[in-house]
Amino acid sequence: MNKLKTTHDSKSSSWTVDSWKSFPAEQLPDWGDAKRLDKVHQELATYPPLVFAGEVRSLTRELADVAQGKGFLLQGGDCAETFTDFTADHIRDKLKIILQMSAILTYGAGMRVVKVGRIAGQFAKPRSRVTETINGETYLAYRGDAVNDVALRKDVRVPNPKRMLRAYNQSAATLNLLRAFTQGGFADLKKIHVWNQEFIKRSRQGKRYETLANQIESAMEFMQACGVNPDNADQLRRTDFFTSHEGLLLGYEQALTRQDSLTGDWYDCSAHTLWIGDRTRQPDGAHVEFMSGIKNPLGIKLGPGITEDELLRLLDKLNPSNDWGRISLITRFGADRVDNKLPGFIRIIQREGKHVGWICDPMHGNTYQTASGRKTRAFDTILKEIEQFFIIHHAEGTIPGGVHFELTGDNVTECVGGAQEIDVPQLEKKYETACDPRLNNEQSLELAFHISDLLKIRNHRR
Repeated sequence: MNKLKTTHDSKSSSWTVDSWKSFPAEQLPDWGDAKRLDKVHQELATYPPLVFAGEVRSLTRELADVAQGKGFLLQGGDCAETFTDFTADHIRDKLKIILQMSAILTYGAGMRVVKVGRIAGQFAKPRSRVTETINGETYLAYRGDAVNDVALRKDVRVPNPKRMLRAYNQSAATLNLLRAFTQGGFADLKKIHVWNQEFIKRSRQGKRYETLANQIESAMEFMQACGVNPDNADQLRRTDFFTSHEGLLLGYEQALTRQDSLTGDWYDCSAHTLWIGDRTRQPDGAHVEFMSGIKNPLGIKLGPGITEDELLRLLDKLNPSNDWGRISLITRFGADRVDNKLPGFIRIIQREGKHVGWICDPMHGNTYQTASGRKTRAFDTILKEIEQFFIIHHAEGTIPGGVHFELTGDNVTECVGGAQEIDVPQLEKKYETACDPRLNNEQSLELAFHISDLLKIRNHRR
């Protein structure tokens, strides 16, 4: 790939990698010193790409299958990655829970699962307010470790562009380890028991997973007796794993955008796929302008405030050729609104003949604050939105294509409910997120078993 350039060969567009600068931009930090910021962006532009065009094209093909019912998307990871939680064990444990969930869905529902992590780049967060007041003191809002520090000190809350360099370096190291794990044997189905962490093995969901792992192990033995084994069937030993994050810091994204020498197309090489958040999806805004010119598959978060006209304008700009796999609509309406909101959007998409994948984010529309000020989410409410997502798509004759979770492989207490019956007082036991509450390992497995059952029903009805 060539390094970043500022011109574009498109036959039908005036897009350039920096044309977004002429559009109104939401949620960008006030970095202060423009020269310091430019220096960081220039340095980033000399760095190697984190992902490659061929990998991105592979994911686009996978997402085209998802949108047409020939696969299922499992996308998950931290609300916000941090510099302090950067260890091989943390990366491995995030991968473990996604591999476990994928095994449950693949074996239980007979579905190919496309695995995408919110990892190796999810270092920036949009915020509702510029400042926040804690214990009577007012601070600049924490916007993710690529921007400032979560610590309650006014000096470290000032945006610092050099933090983007650290975000890049941590992303590169994370991707290096993920590739080693997924291509080097850790994802081998023979290790399916290894993915189950010790702290969860005795739990109800851990035991249920072990039962399923035993069934898969027996199936593997049968296949091996028939001559099919990891040595001659690579799919049993390796797996594809893709990365994603919200494309929020446009200067960072521009600096990592490259023109593919084979096709002439432009790719944002910071991640395989990016999404546009509910706060930055303005059709005439900077984020949509930037995303319109890159060839990565894109997600669009749809919250209760979006209108049908806005959605169609977004699709016209972001996917004018109406390609399968280009756009995933990630709905985040909330369990109490999905029944009223989702059917209308499905019908308008069907009427206009738009090719999209439908993904459910049951997390962001179901967040609430406890009396103590802790943000949390209830397991039952998360499950309710997922179930309604499937029911509505069945009623409309369309395809529920995947789920998008904030989760962790750790045994945290951030979301209430589930088989562990975590209650509000227990949130203080191990509440570790830097921003929004995440499902823990056992809650994630429990949801995977529920989704597996929903997929069986989906496949039976088709």
